[in-house]
Amino acid sequence: MDINFLILLVAAVVPTITGFIWYNPKTLGTAWAAEAGMTDEKMKGANMGLIFGLSFVLSFLLAFSLQFSVIHQFHVFSILANDPTVTDPTSEVGAYYAGFMEKYGNNFRTFKHGALHGTLMGILFALPILGTNALFERKSFKYILINAGYWIITLALMGGVICAFA
Repeated sequence: MDINFLILLVAAVVPTITGFIWYNPKTLGTAWAAEAGMTDEKMKGANMGLIFGLSFVLSFLLAFSLQFSVIHQFHVFSILANDPTVTDPTSEVGAYYAGFMEKYGNNFRTFKHGALHGTLMGILFALPILGTNALFERKSFKYILINAGYWIITLALMGGVICAFA
């Protein structure tokens, strides 16, 4: 199974676009800043080039790992991957895999299906991680909802893009 790095790079841009909308002062930015204790002074002192650059790298890592949750065909390959002949279509295992992929390789490869799995990843992974951190940081329930909501929507969009186009 091939990895489409171009689509992963596209998906890695999604958190930035979603963030510009979600954290804009006209949407939830003002509420987030109040709950996070973020001030204009704190924002002015940041190296935004470094922040956006590192955010993109982290988003790419997220997109790379997300593809294994939203594209079911990776699971079939992972089951057979320990057999060195899996990529040789003339071998028994390689012929089985090639036939399987020919017949089922496009199943569940839609934006909608990827968005479903992205949403589940947001609810079942991002929310518990962010929620736990926020609880120990003594942040409010509103803070948790704003940040978890961002990641649930962002992961849904990333999952949709990856599943439909990778």
